Order: sequence, then C-alpha cells, then structure tokens
Amino acid sequence: MASIRKDPRGKSPYWYACFTLPDGRRTQRSTGTKDRGQARRIADQMEDATHVAREGRMTETAARRVAADIYQIVNKDKLPASSIRSYFERWLERKAIENVASTHTRYSITINQVLDYLGDLADKDISYFDSKVITEIRDRMAKEKSPATANHTVKTLRAALNQARRDGLVDQNEASKVTLIKHRSNKRMAFKIEEIQHLLEVADDEWRGIIIAGLYTGQRLGDIATLTWANINLQTKQIHLVTRKQGRSTSIPIAEPLFNHLEHLPAGDDPNAPLFPNAYRTVTTQQGRSSTLSGQFHRIMESAGLVPKRTWKSTGKGRDKKRQFSPLSFHSLRHTATTLFKEAGVAHAVVQDIIGHDSEAVSRVYTHVGDQAKSDAIRKLPQIKLS
Repeated sequence: MASIRKDPRGKSPYWYACFTLPDGRRTQRSTGTKDRGQARRIADQMEDATHVAREGRMTETAARRVAADIYQIVNKDKLPASSIRSYFERWLERKAIENVASTHTRYSITINQVLDYLGDLADKDISYFDSKVITEIRDRMAKEKSPATANHTVKTLRAALNQARRDGLVDQNEASKVTLIKHRSNKRMAFKIEEIQHLLEVADDEWRGIIIAGLYTGQRLGDIATLTWANINLQTKQIHLVTRKQGRSTSIPIAEPLFNHLEHLPAGDDPNAPLFPNAYRTVTTQQGRSSTLSGQFHRIMESAGLVPKRTWKSTGKGRDKKRQFSPLSFHSLRHTATTLFKEAGVAHAVVQDIIGHDSEAVSRVYTHVGDQAKSDAIRKLPQIKLS
C-alpha cells in the first residue's frame, strides 16, 4: 500500500511517495509537491501503475496516462501531449510569424527532411527524440547531402528543442549534446581581382551591377537583389538597408565604381522600383529564397572559367546525386571585401560595421562606427572599372 513521507534529511521540501515496484522492492519517489493531499493522490497513482505493470499491461499509452494523471493533480491542467511531428509542425507555425519568409522556408525544408528520416518514430512522444537519434540524422545528412547541410540541421533542431524546453515539453535540449561536423575542406575562398574582372566580362549588365554591389558592400545576394531606389541616396552616396537574415539596420557608403553604375540605371519616379528588376522578381516570387540566383551566378563563374560545370541534374524531387561543395560562390565576394579591407589596414570594427557578421550577437557590438570612418574605408578598396 502506498504511503507518503517527508525527506528525513530535510533537503527537499516535497513529499515523497513510498510504494512497491513490480519486482517486489520497496522504493520512494519525490511527488514534486508540498501539498499533502496532492502527494497522497500521486502516491496512489504510482502504486496503481505498479499493479498494472506487474500484470504485464504497462503499455506506452498506459504509462502516459499515469503521467498525465499525476501532472493534472499537481498543475490543475492536462498534460500537453506532443508527438515529434506535431511539435515541429507547431514550431514551424510559430516561426512563420517570427521570421522572414526565406528563413521560415529553410526551416520547413530542414524539418520536413528530419521527419522523413524519422518515419514512424515521428509519431512517438517528443521524449523519444534524443541525442542518439539526432546524431543518426546528422550522419545520414552528411553522407547523403553535405556536412554543411548536416550542421544546419543540428542548429535548426537546437533552436526548435530549446523552445520545447522553455515550453516544458522536455527537460533538456538533446540537440545541444550533438556536435557539429568539422569540414575544413569546405571553406569559402575569396575572389582575386582578376577573377572578378573575368566575371564582369561575361556577365550581363544587371549581373555586373549585382557583382559590383556585392564586392563593395559585402552584403548577401538576397539583400542586394531586393534593393530598391528607396534604399539609395545618390546625393549623400549612401545605401540604407535592413538585412534580411538578422534584421540589422545599416548604412554603407557607395564606392565610386558602384556609384558610376547606379547613375546610369533608369531610376524612374517610383522609389520602390528595384535596382535589379530580374533578380528582384526571382527572389520575391520564390518566398525570399535566392537559390535560383545562386545557380545563375554559378553559371557566370562557369563561363568565366573559374569553376567546372556542375554534373548533377534536377530530378524534380531534388538532385540526382550529392551536391559537390564549391569554394567559390557569390558569398565569396563577402570574403573578398573583408580581405581587401584588412589588406588596406582598415580597423576590424569598421569592417564589421560595414559587412556585418554571421553572428547577430557579434554584429550588435559594432554599432558606433561613424560614417566618415566607413567612407574612408570604402575609398581604400581597389577601383574596378566596368567595361
């Protein structure tokens, strides 16, 4: 028969339930409550559970029912049951409100891939989603896709399970126990000046402007593609924008080569008109994703002889083989800008304020650099001429 008692050592304020385990051993467990009546009912529930287990009827459903009854006794509310699938679906709904469309799309793709890998396990309680399962998913993603994709998956799961921990659905973030894969060979390279010249020679006029903007601002492809004339002040030679990834507001002086290009673009009377209409249309019709533009830029690099032609083909459901990492991409212009600034002796804080940083926390540190310091830094960059 179940009974309750206080901690004889006086280390816990909660009542303890004393009951007999299915194998006949006597044990005690904390009820997690200071209320004697609640503790009495919880002890009875634990005792009843052992009777069920002794008779061989302790199924997963029965165990959850016992846990739900105890939870309701203490909290005066029902236990928020959550399968892995239902939790991630709710998490994605929350992220659709909190994040920009492109970020939500990336999250959705990652979570759907995880659920596909899980199969029937996705309909189990979220407590089954432990570090061992997450490690298996990471390793499978690394093998079938790439180490970068595997690491992105782990980071996404860390964010999702951190919210589950705050919501009280799990006691700890199991994804935080899973390490990222080190892949030093998958490192982005910076462009050489002569390589940028080759890109400009084979690119059309719009892409020449995008490439020059990427070099002299260090911004990401999606941010450049969605620039409008409202972001540009040709009188003060400034670009004002809010980055899509971090929501960081920044002002960047316009370098002379970029200024010369912008002066020759048809501005019109609409301040919301895009600087690069084709690129803007591509991004805005694809829920903020710039993957199509990345593919276009890769073909420009192919034409310039900087990278080999891709061998994989689209199957309509993804690629027909694992994607090969390319050390050169549009993001390499970001590395190029950083390298050129450092070679010119520009202070690290100034570089960070212009280009930003992949870490939002680090970006927030560099918020007090004056316009003059940034203008001086921009003038130190090599002046590439557009033909």
